[in-house]
Amino acid sequence: MTNYHESWVKLTKEAALEPEIPICDSHHHLWDYPDSCPESLIRESARPVRHYPLENFLKDAAGGHKIIRTVFMQCGYMYKNDGPQPLRPIGETEFAENIGSHAAKDNCLGTAVADGIVGFADLMLGSEVNRVIEAHIAASPTRFRGIRFVTPCDAFVGTSSPTTSRNLLADAKFKEGFRQLQKYGLSFDAWLYYFQLPDLVELARSFPYTTVILDHIGTPLGLGPFSNKREDVFREWKKGIAELSACGNVVVKLGGLGMPICGFGWNKRKTPINSIDLAGAMAPYYHWCIEKFGVKRCMFESNFPVDKSSYSYTILWNAFKRITKNYSSADKVQLFQGTAMRVYRLHGSC
Repeated sequence: MTNYHESWVKLTKEAALEPEIPICDSHHHLWDYPDSCPESLIRESARPVRHYPLENFLKDAAGGHKIIRTVFMQCGYMYKNDGPQPLRPIGETEFAENIGSHAAKDNCLGTAVADGIVGFADLMLGSEVNRVIEAHIAASPTRFRGIRFVTPCDAFVGTSSPTTSRNLLADAKFKEGFRQLQKYGLSFDAWLYYFQLPDLVELARSFPYTTVILDHIGTPLGLGPFSNKREDVFREWKKGIAELSACGNVVVKLGGLGMPICGFGWNKRKTPINSIDLAGAMAPYYHWCIEKFGVKRCMFESNFPVDKSSYSYTILWNAFKRITKNYSSADKVQLFQGTAMRVYRLHGSC
């Protein structure tokens, strides 16, 4: 499967546009699941890319764009196999810290991979989550930046875990755990579906001093019961984004539309989409986010290897550059690196 998909991605090739623009990839994963790994452990949208260790990411990043830094995002990889259950996610942070400590020196691109690290802590532990947070910080004292707790929930598309409820963000115990983030100066990455945006609005309003980062623009769905409702979904999504933008502590990641659950069908093409067509499809979503949040609260993300289901790394960043072709140089700085580096407090922040 992996070799077939790699060959498919290469069927559409492009040279990198504006290769001089420095980029901070604000959201990517690394994993390397063995072929014997049960399929149930691999997320549906990531199945074509079962193997994605550092060397694979660096091959993608070597397509001509100037990737200077990245943020490693929690994905449930390398959790510990023993010890107290709440502390097992520390294994992923230890893995990412090792990558961050050596990647820039060990690759010819000079990319500071995992310059920022976001891990998982079960916020349903309430105030007891403090010991988990402190263990993450101990495992990565200079790179650990925040917690991601994914909460997408829909009967057809699926949920992030068997225990996830549609209104988890409103749960009192969850909020007790969320309250601890401010104490440690950590941000919160939220992945949810577009109809859950009102819950994120209420959470952000309740904790105005904690930075909330919306992943994948709130994931406007396009499969199953949502497949013939593109305009209705877009209209409801726009309303949710507008309401969320009124919360000054919220920033948004522009990316993630390549996930098959968004329903564009790019992963089913005989040959991958080119950056001109890709930019045309993505532009209405990203322009709306930028209009509402402003460039200082928006950042581009690759969401690789998940979005690799639909296009190559080079083509994706070409599409982002086409979308922003009429933006000022100062605005491009914010979208391609400034916002990400500031929000995640990366080394050499703008």
